Amino acid sequence: MKILIISDMCGYGKVAAACQMPIFSYMGHDVFNLPTMLISNTFPYGKYAILESTDYIREALDKWVELGFRFDAIVTGFIPSRRQAEIVSHYCQEQAALGTKIFVDPVMGDYGQLYGGADEQTIHSMREMLSTAHLCFPNYTEACLLTDTEYNEAGITWEEARMLLNKLRRIGSLSVLITSCIVDGQHAVVGYNHFTAQYFKLTYDEIPVQFPGTGDIFSSIIVGRLQNGDSLSHATRTAMDTLRAWIDENKDNADKNRGIPIERHLADL
Repeated sequence: MKILIISDMCGYGKVAAACQMPIFSYMGHDVFNLPTMLISNTFPYGKYAILESTDYIREALDKWVELGFRFDAIVTGFIPSRRQAEIVSHYCQEQAALGTKIFVDPVMGDYGQLYGGADEQTIHSMREMLSTAHLCFPNYTEACLLTDTEYNEAGITWEEARMLLNKLRRIGSLSVLITSCIVDGQHAVVGYNHFTAQYFKLTYDEIPVQFPGTGDIFSSIIVGRLQNGDSLSHATRTAMDTLRAWIDENKDNADKNRGIPIERHLADL
């Protein structure tokens, strides 16, 4: 399968395309990359340089269309501007009409707040991207931002989780996953599979350690397995268990801002 990653490229740290590319490659897919921006290092360091690549993306996509390049799947991540979102979402809509699966990770924030480098414009951009998605996987914070839903640090009920999934579906995504939820007192990933019209909840025990890039690892394992024929709920459970094991093995790393050194763990896939 040919998978195109449209996301940021980090110079110092295993996040976004820098961790997605080796995961997809190890899982047997042909991987292609279109950076939405270059970032010097991961955001938790507090200081970083950014170079947005909107003009480059527009020119590159024009050339790819002329050359007839096609992909089986497109995975999108951080989109830094409304203009870029319009260009990328238009391209995704065109490719979806030709049979390409579109997977959207609306990277914006966590723990009830926007990430550094994201703003209100980012929310509008990510809504634009969700309108093209076969599957999206926001975390709970991002799901609330996308749907103008109040963030509840203490968690939500299963019925509220289903309502939030439906709000995201109304934006346009066919299937939906929401990560990093507390549902009825349990840490969980909740989802809706449009192929089966079923909702599901998968619980887990949280490890109280933070690494940037864990969402990118999670989504990449899911997409890789889906493209290899797995079901959504099983692919999600596998990604959850794999990611938890990798966090546990690296929880004592001195510099967690660099992310998880995934190359050491690829054989687990």
